[in-house]
Amino acid sequence: MSSEKFIKNNTALVTLIAACGVVLISLGVRQTFGLFFMDFKNSLNISITQSGLAIGLQMLVWGLTGPIFGMIADKYGGHKAISLAFVFYILGIYLLYSGPNTGLFFQMDLGILVGIGLGGTAISIPMAVVGKHFPLSNRTIAMGIVTAVGSFGYFISPLYTSYSLINNGWANTLFVFSIILVVGFVISFFVRSPSLTQSIEKPNDQSSLNALTEAFKTKSYLLLTAGFFVCGFHITLVGTHVPTYVVDRGLEGWTAATILSLIGLFNIFGSLLSGYLSTKMSKKIILSAIYLLRGVSICFFIFLPPSNISAFIFGASFGFLWLSTVPATSGIVAHMFGTKYLGLLYGIVFLSHQIGSFFGAYLGGLFHDLYGSYDYAWYLAIALSIFAGIIHLPIKEKPVFRLQTE
Repeated sequence: MSSEKFIKNNTALVTLIAACGVVLISLGVRQTFGLFFMDFKNSLNISITQSGLAIGLQMLVWGLTGPIFGMIADKYGGHKAISLAFVFYILGIYLLYSGPNTGLFFQMDLGILVGIGLGGTAISIPMAVVGKHFPLSNRTIAMGIVTAVGSFGYFISPLYTSYSLINNGWANTLFVFSIILVVGFVISFFVRSPSLTQSIEKPNDQSSLNALTEAFKTKSYLLLTAGFFVCGFHITLVGTHVPTYVVDRGLEGWTAATILSLIGLFNIFGSLLSGYLSTKMSKKIILSAIYLLRGVSICFFIFLPPSNISAFIFGASFGFLWLSTVPATSGIVAHMFGTKYLGLLYGIVFLSHQIGSFFGAYLGGLFHDLYGSYDYAWYLAIALSIFAGIIHLPIKEKPVFRLQTE
């Protein structure tokens, strides 16, 4: 192996490992917020609607800042974008437990500051940087690995949080999270974008504005963006409101934590399988199947009599489908437009995801407080599953004309 090829492969491996660490920490902390709702209500007099609004705002800000961090990563390097985002994430968690932390301050801390932090640390930016290092033949596998490791954070964080809330209290639990986020900040400096000599694609002089114009003129990109709205609605509705939902149905609080952990555990396998299958078969068919199966999983969960067994089956089945959309979705974006502006273009798709997340978080809490149950939120989630299953079918999985003629 030549020295140049060795350096290129070594940089890709270090970036992959570091990106996995960043996403593990960022998504792990993010997955636990729903478990704090009752503590926020009892200690801070924050209603379920207010907590849901904060999470919805967080998701929306996450999506809005994603393209900005994507442009920073595309132009200046992934490590600069991610480390900057961690500063906001750490500040948001610190202020949430140290105060002031009620009213507008609560929305600012958990909603805006944490949302900005997630915009650069969670999934889209680290994965886009990783995607720049790998060719089409194994790009979705690498992205699937990043997603799967992030899922391990989903698995362990709810278990720790459930234990810590009982034994240490919510403030001390958030203090530990702030320390963990500092570790993520250090790791982020190893998530390096490839240099011109390490790039796997031919250089081109396309500007970011031209890239956006090209994308928004591509019907398949618009369909993919619309479909990802549904993904955001689903996972934020589930991740935010399932803890309250299962208690409302007479189950124990530990059941909720177990559901979230099962989601994380089985998402590891779902993400890896999705990344692998995306190299072997149509990505749009994979996505269509995932969304339709989510609807089936929700139906069984809400219409069967409440029990720990049905709850755990839901956690496992929905977890298998949780972030398995990400490798296929990002893979289609990279395949259609190349990787030069992958951070920006996937960031736009992810913005749609986060708009869906806002509605999943906010409407879930609103329906609960207005009608005393989450039924209407679940019915909407099922309808959106059917919509997303259909809307992906017309997508054309091929490079844009610009790439076909190069």
